[in-house]
Amino acid sequence: MKKFNTYYFSVLYFFLIILFLFSNVSAIENKKFLSLKNKEVNLRQGPSYKYPIKLIYKKKNLPIVVIDQFETWRKIMDFENNSGWIHISQLTKKKTAINAKKNSILYKKSTIYSKPIAKIEIGKLVFIDKCKIRWCKISTKKFQGWIYKNSLWGNVK
Repeated sequence: MKKFNTYYFSVLYFFLIILFLFSNVSAIENKKFLSLKNKEVNLRQGPSYKYPIKLIYKKKNLPIVVIDQFETWRKIMDFENNSGWIHISQLTKKKTAINAKKNSILYKKSTIYSKPIAKIEIGKLVFIDKCKIRWCKISTKKFQGWIYKNSLWGNVK
């Protein structure tokens, strides 16, 4: 009977460790990206209008990642690792991203053998039309084309 209990607890312990490891991996993979809805959005120190403003975003459609939530507030982090709380009324599900690599090349088709259209500078805000395994079709005010997915920070799923 004692052998059975030891075996039972060993198996249970093993499954709990496996469950813990896979739950952390899936949490990292399931980042929820949103973007800012308005030209001016306040980032606060806590989840209420009573908390002081840390900074004011002045860029509409800036991509952010949600890292926590409390009632109607979302704790977010931006491209520069600034974090704080924003009310959900200031967020939208538009698929946007920021170019994270210097002078990324925008191509006409999703292959490096297609015609290069433009160089996208680091920090440029782009709208995502669709993504494939390695490529995303994006648009800016002036250009539309394909860019390597690993050049972008944002909603590239």
